[in-house]
Amino acid sequence: MAGGTYKGSELGHVDHFIDGDGLDSEREIEIGQHIGYRYDVNLLPDYDRLTPFLTTYIETMGWDDLNWLEDVHMGYEEGRPAVFDRNINGWVSIPEDTELPDNQQDRDMLARELLIKFQMSRRHPLVELNKAYRKF
Repeated sequence: MAGGTYKGSELGHVDHFIDGDGLDSEREIEIGQHIGYRYDVNLLPDYDRLTPFLTTYIETMGWDDLNWLEDVHMGYEEGRPAVFDRNINGWVSIPEDTELPDNQQDRDMLARELLIKFQMSRRHPLVELNKAYRKF
């Protein structure tokens, strides 16, 4: 199966949440939105699938693993690929021109990379907060 597991249901393909409405459970249908935290986050990332950026990032940080990034996954908001940024408590959409890989492990690695790049960019909302509220 190309997509992966998803709390008791089998995904037919990796684009399940993009091609369809992604509403599988009765609760999702009832509230009209996908519940993203239902992914099997117990799966360890396949380190053979690290992007060059993530490899350099881990080496620069001096880590042996993905540490805080292990539970970052490619999610979907309103039928669009997105990654959840806990710092701003919101979804960050993946650029529309981004070619998505054909399996979830590679998509998760891409999501991790894009999240780090967004958090380091000047466009991240916390940059403005830092400017406005910085004491020193």
